[in-house]
Amino acid sequence: MILAIDTGNTHIVLGCIDEQGEISHILRLESNLKKTEYEYASDIKQILELENVDRFGFSDAIISSSVPQLIDPLKKAVKIISGIDAMVVGAGIKTGLDIVLDDPGTIAADLVATAVAAKNEYPLPCIIIDMGTATTVTVVDAKGRYIGGAIMPGVRLSMHALADGTSLLPNIEITPPQKTIASNTIDCMKSGIIYGSAGALDGILDHYIDELGGSVGSVVATGGLASTICPMCRHAITLDSNLLLKGLYVIYQKNKAKKHRK
Repeated sequence: MILAIDTGNTHIVLGCIDEQGEISHILRLESNLKKTEYEYASDIKQILELENVDRFGFSDAIISSSVPQLIDPLKKAVKIISGIDAMVVGAGIKTGLDIVLDDPGTIAADLVATAVAAKNEYPLPCIIIDMGTATTVTVVDAKGRYIGGAIMPGVRLSMHALADGTSLLPNIEITPPQKTIASNTIDCMKSGIIYGSAGALDGILDHYIDELGGSVGSVVATGGLASTICPMCRHAITLDSNLLLKGLYVIYQKNKAKKHRK
């Protein structure tokens, strides 16, 4: 079994993946820059035990991170609890993805992983929406190349900014309002954030599809709030909550022989 770890600004996602690529458990921890490798080791050990997952049952591990400061403590934490030297998505790792950017070295590991999974599983060109702390909308073109995308504030980040920047508006749960033209403050906020986010995605998709020649093979969404926002979009969007973990598995498969020769 492979332990796949994706580190975002808000959460760390742990995926337990068997040799056939089947994901048996998905576990989450809070991202915290102040924690040491021993604190992370304790957290990971405890959460695995809660799910009856044997920490010595992993044959290998792979880490992607959009928070560079957490790579080292998490790599050390994995070593502490399992004895495994985890693979890290970054320079020198084979992905099978041609990255066509002004500076390919600036792409975040999570964007690489989702693009690899999309290329492996979905018709191309594929537009990928990842709704995390930030919302990213990226493209793998018909040739299987990562050609770029857009970044905008995430849904929760926008909601927090609205509440923090006003005197009377509270932080609220992001759930659909009773009706779009809302008649109370809470539903007005829900309507604005949900339909506003959906409208922003629709607008970006319209422009992307035009730039890609008028049609795409697929549009895929992942991330915590994708299931809330994307059904409100006018475009057909496939939800795949495990897209990133699937990408990490593909990347691991491309690199495992090289790692084990070391």
